[in-house]
Amino acid sequence: MSNRKDVLAVLRENARQSNADIARQTGLTEPEVERIVDELESEGVVKGYTAIVDWEAVEEGDEPVRATVELNVTLDRETSYIDIAERIAKFPQVKSLRLISGDYDFDMEVEGDSMSEVSHFVSDKIAPIPEITQTVTHYIMESYKEQGIEFGDGNDDDRLSISP
Repeated sequence: MSNRKDVLAVLRENARQSNADIARQTGLTEPEVERIVDELESEGVVKGYTAIVDWEAVEEGDEPVRATVELNVTLDRETSYIDIAERIAKFPQVKSLRLISGDYDFDMEVEGDSMSEVSHFVSDKIAPIPEITQTVTHYIMESYKEQGIEFGDGNDDDRLSISP
C-alpha cells in the first residue's frame, strides 16, 4: 500500500488523530504525514472533515429530519447524468447524491427541520426538474450505524436474564 493510501486509511478511521499518531501507525515521519495530508487536501482528494452525530443522544427537538430519495430520470441527447447531478447538488438541503445501479438512477439524502420542509423541497425543487420522472421519499426513522460507526448504549449483552 502506498504512503498516501496508508494515511487515507488512518484518516478515514479517525480524522482527529495528530500527525504524530498517524506517523506511528504508518511508519512515516511527522513531516512526511504533514506533507501527504497537505497534498491530499490541496489536490481535493480529502474534501473535508465531519463529525458523525448520534442524534438520539442530543437534546430532544434538535434532530434534523432526514430522508433518502430515489430519483428516476430520463436523459436526452443534450443532458447527461452529470448535468442533472450538478443541478441537484447545488441545493443545501442535499447532503449526498449518488448515481447508482438498480431500479432507480440517483440516491439522494436530504435534511430539513421538519417532514413538511423535506416534502416541500422534494416536490417544489426536485420533482419539477424536467428530466426527473419519479421520486420516492423514505424518511429515516432511526440510525444504527453511520459511516462505519455503530450507535447504541454500548451494552452489547443481549442475553435474557434468567431467574430461579
